[in-house]
Amino acid sequence: MARATTTSDSFNAVAEPRRREILSYLAGAERPVGEIVAALGLEQPSVSKHLRVLRDVGLVRMRCQGRQKLYRTNAEAIRPMHEWAATFERYWQHQLLRVKELAEATVGRGSADWNADSKTPGSKPPDSKP
Repeated sequence: MARATTTSDSFNAVAEPRRREILSYLAGAERPVGEIVAALGLEQPSVSKHLRVLRDVGLVRMRCQGRQKLYRTNAEAIRPMHEWAATFERYWQHQLLRVKELAEATVGRGSADWNADSKTPGSKPPDSKP
């Protein structure tokens, strides 16, 4: 089945790196367009278009305060994407466990087996004798 267009699909909307950047920036606080433009170094029309797409799929909410429009993330709309991505967490956990085991094994061998220049476990420093 074909995916829906960007204007109706959260996953397609966040496939655009600048939109993810905007979402991340808005996660910190509610902000006006001008502040988003200044902080991210993007052009105002571009930010407005990205915000429109994010609003259309419900990932961002907007409210007016006087003449200013303030934008914020909509955590409830982001939750389904988070839950979907969490189905793959077991793969990440497995990799983190392997990194942890390698780090513990390296520490267990002592600092003499660690080459700080190359950052590779089991390497002797170049000036050391075998």
